Formats: sequence, C-alpha cells, structure tokens
Amino acid sequence: MKLSDLYSLKGKIALVTGGGRGIGKFIATGLAEAGADIVLTSRKIKNLEAAAQELAAEYKVRTLAIASDMAKEETVDSMLQEAVQKFGRIDILVNNAGATWGAPTLEFPLDKWDQLFNVNVRGVWMLTQKVARLMKEQGGGNIINISSVMAFRGSTEEGHPAIPYNSTKAAINLLTMNLAVKLAPYNIRVNAIAPGFFATDMMAYVEKPEFQAVKAAILKEIPMRRIGETDDMKGVAVFLASAASAYMTGHVMVVDGGQIAK
Repeated sequence: MKLSDLYSLKGKIALVTGGGRGIGKFIATGLAEAGADIVLTSRKIKNLEAAAQELAAEYKVRTLAIASDMAKEETVDSMLQEAVQKFGRIDILVNNAGATWGAPTLEFPLDKWDQLFNVNVRGVWMLTQKVARLMKEQGGGNIINISSVMAFRGSTEEGHPAIPYNSTKAAINLLTMNLAVKLAPYNIRVNAIAPGFFATDMMAYVEKPEFQAVKAAILKEIPMRRIGETDDMKGVAVFLASAASAYMTGHVMVVDGGQIAK
C-alpha cells in the first residue's frame, strides 16, 4: 500500500465528542483533511454547528452536528441513532469530551468528584460500548481515547487543584489497554492520546499580560519550550485513525513536548 493510502481516511465516518472546539476540533480537522466524514457532538450545539460548517466548506466532506451530554444516556442514544441514520456506520470514534473542576483537595466536594468520573470515565465507557457493538456488526473499527499527561503524575495544589482529574485520565489509560485486548477479536483497535499543554480556549488566558508568569512556569516544564498547536494534534490523530497504525492497539501516545520525560 502506498504511504498516501495508508494515511487516507476517505470513505470513513468519524464521530468526535467535544468536537466543537479545542483538541476535539483539532482532531476533527485532521480527520476531515484526511478525507473522513465527520459527526461532531457535545453539549453546546452552537460551537458544533460552526465547526461542522467550517470543516464541510474547507475539506468538502460531509458533516453533522448533534448535541448530546456524555453524562446522560438518553441523549447519547439519540445522537447515535441520528448519526447512523445519516451515515450508516461509524468507523472511527474519538472520545474527547471531558470535564474538570477545581477546589482545594481537603475541601473537594464528593458530588464534583462523582461528576468528573461520570463524564470522563463513565461517559467514555458508555459511548464506547455502544459504538463497539456497531463496529463489531460492521466488521471492525477504530477507537481513540483522549487521556492526559496528568494521568502519569501528581499535581501541585497551586498548579492543578482538581484532585479527581488525574485519576479519571489514569482510568482512561487502563480502559484503553483493557478494551484493546477484549475488542481485538472483532477487528476493533483502541488507542489513546495523552496531550500536554495545547493552545485551546481553556489555555487562552495565559496569553494575557497578567498571566505571563503562569505561561513562563508552564513553558519551563516543557523541554521543547512551546505549547502544542493544531498541527501537533492533527498528525497524531490521523496516524492512529488510519491504516498507518494498523499494528497498534492498546497504546497511549504522549504528545507533550517532552514534559513527562523531564
């Protein structure tokens, strides 16, 4: 197979959760550029519709924006029904939707702990199980979970006061490996991407003058001395979603400018 064919996603249908902005949009952009038709879903339909229109116009692929909440099974079911009704199948699932919430560790409320696990772990499992059933019936598929460098380390109270977050992402790493083993007989691959700091809406505050000290502290932790951009995520996502990585499953690919290697 030619190298260009290995990386092509023409004829594939990709479902990207949290695809209206940030890393989800970076990934959706890469998949669309490689030729995949795209289903975008998250709670905020306005962002989804804007992203879907942008991708359709730029890359001449079919797109669909559907609002859903990964913490509510009924909305997930209706979203999948609509996606399959329009496209007939799902070849690629990107579990990007996630949440975080900060408070001092010794005061962190149990309901917020539950909320983060419900979205970041339970929601990923719920959608993956449903999509994996479809993939089994259609003869295979490809699942990409979005983890984090925080899955491999602890965080200071000042830098990241969200005690459940790291644990939810560590759970995603092991869920990825476990699913990879269990779904391999059905020709379903499961891998994960663990991003470091990326230039998303959530990180935009560090560009403000009053947060330059925070930005400097972040860059000091990254050997490459920069924050990740769209292209840094696009290439990795297309690699894992395509035949270029056909012999990879159960792998967590860290994309962090060398942060956890330090």
